[in-house]
Amino acid sequence: MSIERPRGSRAVAAPELPGVDPRAHRLVEARDHTGELRTWHLLDSAPLLAERGVAPRGTLLAVHGNPTYSFLYRSLIREDIPWRVIAVDQLEMGYSERTGETRGLQDRITDLSLLTDALGVRGPVVTVGHDWGGIVSVGWALDNRHDVAGMILTNTGIHQELGESLPKALQLATAPAMLPLSTSVTDAFLRTTVALSRPALPREVQEAYLAPYRGRSRRLGIEQFVADIPASANHPSRATLERLAGGITGMDVPTLMTWGPRDVTFSDRYLRDLIERVPHADVHRFEGASHLVWEDADVAGLVATWLQDTFGDAEHPRDAAGAGEALRPVSSFAEQAPEIHLGEAITRRAQDPATADLPAVVELGARPGESRRISWSLLSERTEDLAAGMRAHGIMPGDRVSVLVTPGADLTAVLYACLRLGAVAVIADAGLGTDGLTRAVIGSHPDWIIGIEKALVGARALGWPGRRISVPQLPTVDRAALDVETSVAELAEEGRQMRALGAGIDAPWPDQDADAAVLFTSGSTGPAKGAVLTHRQMGAMFAAVGDTLDLEADRGLVAGFAPFALLGPALGAPSVVPDMDITRPGDLTAPALAAAVEALGAPAVFTAPAALRNIIDTADQLDETGRAALARVPSFFSAGAPIPTPLLRELRGVLPGARALTPYGMTECLAVAAIDLEGIEAAGEGPGVCVGTAVPRTEIAIAVMDGEGGTSGEITTDPDRTGEILVRAPHVRDRYLMLWGTTARASRFEGWHATGDVGHLDEAGRLWVEGRTAHVLATAQGLVTPVRVESAAESVPTVRRAGAAAVGPRGTQQVVVILETQDGYRPGRARTPHPAETALQEAVRQAVAQATGVEVAAVFTTASLPTDIRHNSKIDRAALSAWSEATLQGRKAPAL
Repeated sequence: MSIERPRGSRAVAAPELPGVDPRAHRLVEARDHTGELRTWHLLDSAPLLAERGVAPRGTLLAVHGNPTYSFLYRSLIREDIPWRVIAVDQLEMGYSERTGETRGLQDRITDLSLLTDALGVRGPVVTVGHDWGGIVSVGWALDNRHDVAGMILTNTGIHQELGESLPKALQLATAPAMLPLSTSVTDAFLRTTVALSRPALPREVQEAYLAPYRGRSRRLGIEQFVADIPASANHPSRATLERLAGGITGMDVPTLMTWGPRDVTFSDRYLRDLIERVPHADVHRFEGASHLVWEDADVAGLVATWLQDTFGDAEHPRDAAGAGEALRPVSSFAEQAPEIHLGEAITRRAQDPATADLPAVVELGARPGESRRISWSLLSERTEDLAAGMRAHGIMPGDRVSVLVTPGADLTAVLYACLRLGAVAVIADAGLGTDGLTRAVIGSHPDWIIGIEKALVGARALGWPGRRISVPQLPTVDRAALDVETSVAELAEEGRQMRALGAGIDAPWPDQDADAAVLFTSGSTGPAKGAVLTHRQMGAMFAAVGDTLDLEADRGLVAGFAPFALLGPALGAPSVVPDMDITRPGDLTAPALAAAVEALGAPAVFTAPAALRNIIDTADQLDETGRAALARVPSFFSAGAPIPTPLLRELRGVLPGARALTPYGMTECLAVAAIDLEGIEAAGEGPGVCVGTAVPRTEIAIAVMDGEGGTSGEITTDPDRTGEILVRAPHVRDRYLMLWGTTARASRFEGWHATGDVGHLDEAGRLWVEGRTAHVLATAQGLVTPVRVESAAESVPTVRRAGAAAVGPRGTQQVVVILETQDGYRPGRARTPHPAETALQEAVRQAVAQATGVEVAAVFTTASLPTDIRHNSKIDRAALSAWSEATLQGRKAPAL
């Protein structure tokens, strides 16, 4: 179906478009800035709202960029957005009129205002802009402030410094020799833009973007749009761009910025600029999305949530005064922990004559005699010196500092100097892998990077943002090559001299509700997320861990998972990291652990769950000294994934005197619950892994699931109700960094953090974890959690470990089980699975059916299951499901 155009119009009738209701097409006549009557094509949801009897809450005025058109915004017309959507095709673009006029930036802003006047659009209006349409939408907002209720900006830019290079993609397109050839003579610019998405857009969507631009005369608007980029001072549109860049800083209206960080044109540097100009904006980066973020991610779903949260609906509107308020932190609903200043334990130990000269941090050398012990007094002096030097160098409270330093004294001093200053420490460890670490650093928009030389080489090569500081003082050539300003050593020396002159850090401790750190999740359930903790929340986290683990300051801590080396100093406990590859915590050996224990005497031990198996397997390499050292360990704990009971029992042979405690928690809230081996044995067998009762000041509840695995609104603490695990504690994260939608989803039950884990409480109030909500299997026989399937499969004698995968649509999903066997297991990267032997298949099917009532469609074996990078322990069930679905359908399966 197509729509008729008004008589005399030079607009082209729009055909049926995929995903667009034909009733939304509309042609409108309005005068442009020259006074001539022009014909616009637009998508207008007003008829669809009227048909449903919906009174619109307001208007979304959506403006596309170059070379797209209103089709970009088709996803905004949906039932959960009770707003009138008006998505325009700018003149010379899409299916609007080709007038022959050359339109500059201010012309387009004026044309849009004249169109909305003709349409009778009045407030409340939320502008929506993408690419150069974002700039036009900001111009409209500034010129129509009385009607503007909010702004939504996606992959756009509002400022370009004079002399600053355009993105390479635009440099090529704007070159005089290339401009007409790439934009109008051919459709290269258009096809390149449409091809940016990964995976590729469906063919019918690609064709829809190309359709209104068939022929050079139809593409002249694309050429003119590119030519209107005001990169130089004498460009006709430069003054308008400067007006908009300054004016947006005064737009104190609720604002949402959503971004595709893989954009080759509007990269994160444009987002950083916008955030500086509109610091109150809600921001969400869709990791993996590219320039056409509306195609690559569910932006419309995020917009629907944001509009409801910010403005309410027609029946329950929120007024302007309440709109845009930040989500109340979950931690504020909980019983509060004693208030502490982060790092004051270091000062207290340093000032106490009885402890000043005791070790605070032990760095193990590669050979005996190369270890280094840093006392509390030395650590305190180093931290104070460094804080003074950093402040003098220009690191300010609130600045984000990406800390890429090997665990040890330098990392401890840098971290606690940041906390003393009020700078925000960004902690993304090497266990994320190169790609994950790159995404984390770039996504955190750091102002500074403090790193070892290897990290700075990566920062230079990969274009990480932030001014750079090295740990050691580098030679002049290396410093220039890596764009390094100074070093930790130089800053500390400068700070030492300042303190000697009485000019040290003379400032109060940071406010308890100021941001303290950004801690990145493991990335085991998608791209790693930055959890922001305030000083109050981080202090409560240290208190929770210390209380749960009975961590005694005089004993100290062996941190077999490198980031936890930072925990000890906060509690006044010495710490040491074993000799290990910090990117592979599962490779920790028993002899390396024993050497670390020997360095402190009788410390508590913390490891990643994956390390347990290797510690047990390498225990026969211990000498008499090593066995004696491990026998002195009073307590052992591990977090990151639940630990099977048989593994804890085996650990008794290696750590015979240790209380084996397995806490349940996550980066967003560590710890939540805890249990020891005796408690696990008392709980007995059950569906899932028992992780104990809530730690002090923490509450646990269950959001009950519906028939397809989604959460209902029911929250309960009744026993044996399976659903998403909810947590309330003073140490729950404040928010996720630049992930507004993720924060909103995790906080959708007011006063609770939705963990994304699934489980239930028993009669004794103990929590049983059964997997991730995203991995719950919605079969024809009903819901079943993955851990129930895996536990049943692992009860078969020859099975070492099992992973449950789901194939097909929810409600009728088929269950696939992939196994590691005792004889076939090989450590290392994941291997391609193969069909299991018939006898093993039947044994697994029978065990799962008896335990869950669910039929297993297929059973495979593999030498090694895929796991997350950081902990080396969480099975990547999403990868297993993708592989299983492709395999059962006879398609080429993705690599595990």
